[in-house]
Amino acid sequence: MSTLRKSLPVYALGLFVVLALYQAGVAAEPVKLSPIQEEMVQYLDSLEPELVAVNQDIWTYAELGLQEYRSAARLVSVLKKGGFRVREGVSDMPTAFVAEYGSGKPVIGILAEYDALPELSQEAAADRKPVLGRSTGHGCGHCALGTAAVGAALAVKAVHDKYGLKGTIRVYGTPAEETVIGKIYMTLDGQFKDLDVCLHWHPGTTNATSYMSSKAVISAKFTFTGLPAHASVSPEKGRSALKAVELMNIGVNYMREHVKETSRIHYVITNGGAQPNVVPATAQVWYYCRGNTHEDAEYLFDWIREIAEAAARMTRTKMAMHVDTDCHEIIPNLPLSKLIARNFQRVGPPKFSAAEIAFARQLQTPLRADFGAREENALNEKIEEIPAKPAVNAGSTDVGDISWHVPTGGLSTVCFAAGSPGHSWQNVAAIGSPIGHKGMMVAAKVLALSTVDLLQDAKAVEEAKADFAKRMHERKYTTQIPKGQKAPKAIR
Repeated sequence: MSTLRKSLPVYALGLFVVLALYQAGVAAEPVKLSPIQEEMVQYLDSLEPELVAVNQDIWTYAELGLQEYRSAARLVSVLKKGGFRVREGVSDMPTAFVAEYGSGKPVIGILAEYDALPELSQEAAADRKPVLGRSTGHGCGHCALGTAAVGAALAVKAVHDKYGLKGTIRVYGTPAEETVIGKIYMTLDGQFKDLDVCLHWHPGTTNATSYMSSKAVISAKFTFTGLPAHASVSPEKGRSALKAVELMNIGVNYMREHVKETSRIHYVITNGGAQPNVVPATAQVWYYCRGNTHEDAEYLFDWIREIAEAAARMTRTKMAMHVDTDCHEIIPNLPLSKLIARNFQRVGPPKFSAAEIAFARQLQTPLRADFGAREENALNEKIEEIPAKPAVNAGSTDVGDISWHVPTGGLSTVCFAAGSPGHSWQNVAAIGSPIGHKGMMVAAKVLALSTVDLLQDAKAVEEAKADFAKRMHERKYTTQIPKGQKAPKAIR
């Protein structure tokens, strides 16, 4: 060892010591926070009880997309109290808002979501136990998502004037993410056009920087109109809209063999008639079609539309199609991912107590029984490395449409038991528990530190923009949403 030390230059010796400590199981010293970073972290620690209360309120409201009146109002009230200027009801959506502090460039946006899901009512309990009188639940953790976004903005505001920061911090309250509506109509309305960078996060089962893409998805409803008649006395006088829906679904299901393996097509029949002895005069089916690229989704959608038209001809009914929304895949950004990853390391992953780990194990029990899941960890406590190449997440998010216009970066933190499926009752239970609260607070800190880095470092903003320009070369933003169409008032 002594001979090796003499032969190594000083910098190599330092690296050798770090590696030796690592191999011996001794953690290297964490990166020291700057004064402004330390102040933001301490501020968020002091704000934690209030943020937990906000999360729990929105978790309790569990409002569906475009109906998040109390949830949006709760976040708006916190932002107004914190000194933000707030515009409400933007882009013709009563539950959409934009909150702003500061002035000038750069303009850094943080995304907030707060909609829940149907049929996921659940207490913060380890067994399946719906809340009496409520059918909805936060199976995607958006109660914490919006709360952490607001907390991060408040932390940035707390140091903005004291440290003479230049630029603007914005919180975007975006409704109906679960049906990929809010951000898309806000994008079409120009709400993000002057943003320099957009940041986001999502509750998850891993701690990771979101250097990834997602699936594009087109959502549309196909309504068939026929003729009513007595189904037994005069069936020849009827034209069944339900049969048109059924034939359309059969056609799409035969189509599945001949699409890319990365494609996803789902549907629900929203109206199938009233009773069996009346030939249904109207029927409707709601489709999602997804692809790894928007081009793929458009190709699928054109084919599905042709099948719907053919089903109408076969049943001598009429078909009307309405595109509710058209969502693009995420365009990843490597410089932003690296910046976020550095701050993630500074903050560290959520640290869970023995009681929280035991609770997560209990949540995993039915997953083992139902799906044979065998997770090594109850809760993942390490921070994942940035992948060499961005993968494609199987889900879709309207963050994607913003990323086609603005450099966008994000992260996920552990808020759910390892292996929990998305949109599950286990996730509802976890996000309403200290597990979700701890992941939420880590996300707020990482977003806050990353926002201030961007406000202070013009080079970081320019690097993000250069990466964005390179990835967008030869990409053109198109949409199936008719020009001038307003956001829907309801989706169901």
